[in-house]
Amino acid sequence: AGGPELTGSEAEAVLEAVRTRVDDADWIACCGSLPRGLAPEWYAELVARAHRAGARIALDTSGPSLTAALRERPDVVKPNAEELAQAVGRPLATVGEAVKAAEELREQGARAVLASLGADGQLLVDETGAYFGTARVAAVRSNVGAGDASLAGFLTAGGSGPAALASAVAHGAAAVQLPGSAMPTPADLDPSAVVTTADVPLDRALTEPA
Repeated sequence: AGGPELTGSEAEAVLEAVRTRVDDADWIACCGSLPRGLAPEWYAELVARAHRAGARIALDTSGPSLTAALRERPDVVKPNAEELAQAVGRPLATVGEAVKAAEELREQGARAVLASLGADGQLLVDETGAYFGTARVAAVRSNVGAGDASLAGFLTAGGSGPAALASAVAHGAAAVQLPGSAMPTPADLDPSAVVTTADVPLDRALTEPA
């Protein structure tokens, strides 16, 4: 369940392998919890080394490893509502409360926060402001992998701004309509079903408060 346990030398070898292979990479996506044996600061060190090598970092993790990495200014962090609430230490009941929590993560170092609010949509908070995106979904078949699909959509569209948010929402919406952990293909996407706005509905109650 927890994956393998890495020794100190193995942990260093992984960091060094990332550093030596980022020359042609625009983005490095760091997703999931850390294997046993790694301190929460391991992702922070990876972010620092990747930045020194000229790559941008997308970080999709939670708990102490997310908190520790913020000081190294990851380019985007991607919490869901529950992880966002955990990071700020309080429940979130509205979209506005999620925006405030995302702003706090930016104050702690995140350059941008892409937050999934489940059925309510997705939120992007960056240096230019806050944006909210939703999509029509005919029927939810599986939520498994939807977050990964959203992040992939965000990065393939450039990894910043409302256009990337729209791509994230389109990919996430396509993923939840597929069975199991199936990833959407371009043919599965329906950009016309997506609406993004800078007029964020701050008072909207979250369908699933976190």
